[in-house]
Amino acid sequence: MATHAPADLGALPVVDRSTDPSSRNRRFRIVLVAAAVGALVLALGLPQLGLWGNPGCGLPINTCTRVLFIGDSYTYVNDLPSTFADLAWSAGYRVDAVTLANGGESLAGHVSDPATSSTISSESWNWVVLQDQSEDPAVASYRASEMDPAVTELAQLVRNSGASPLLFLTWGHESGWSTAGLDSYSAMQAAVDQGYLGIASELAIPIAPVGDAWQALVADHPDAGLWQSDGVHPTVRGTYLAACVFFDSIFGRSPVGLTYHDGLSDAEAALLQRAAAGGVAGEPPA
Repeated sequence: MATHAPADLGALPVVDRSTDPSSRNRRFRIVLVAAAVGALVLALGLPQLGLWGNPGCGLPINTCTRVLFIGDSYTYVNDLPSTFADLAWSAGYRVDAVTLANGGESLAGHVSDPATSSTISSESWNWVVLQDQSEDPAVASYRASEMDPAVTELAQLVRNSGASPLLFLTWGHESGWSTAGLDSYSAMQAAVDQGYLGIASELAIPIAPVGDAWQALVADHPDAGLWQSDGVHPTVRGTYLAACVFFDSIFGRSPVGLTYHDGLSDAEAALLQRAAAGGVAGEPPA
């Protein structure tokens, strides 16, 4: 019976699949699918995950809070609305924060601007923040003739749109306002408080008490560095403090422990977070 030697496997022909049309097509399809998936992740996934910062309300995924800030330079210097939105995102809240602000603008000026009413009615806002010019709320005659009527009209517009108004109680000047007879920071802060608290009580509007948190922090830490060199506008620290107060006021949660620090050191951010939480609760910072 004849026997056959085993075949020499090394002599078997090798198929070069790199030249196989079906193999090339298959690899091409895989590359296309991978590229499409990658593009989708970059365009939609990463922003929604917040890897590029606060994702905003661009896509109808989960809940989102829309906040319109109406004010003057106290609102737009250092971009308070964006700082608030980024801070909120570090706590897991998706936020769209929009600014309608001009330097030195009063709420009466915003009432007379057609862009104000159209902006309020253009979106389904959750909150509309109202901030009057930095000095005028400290003057009783101005409040009676300008501020109170403007807040009344704007609050009605906001509520008619389905949103909630929120008053931005601001801070006084570092050296007061001598022209109005308010010769110290504390005197001006008391007058500003009176202006906002009076109309807030009359119209049942909630307040974001930034000025109160500011005053409590300055009392314990005079070197906190909240004012710029002009003694009026906020530094990044001052804006961050304001953003923390808005976070607590809008979401009802303490900002203590939030990881977004806007470039501040951990110690600075922690101090400002505690001051904000204490200001909303009516307690001095720890």
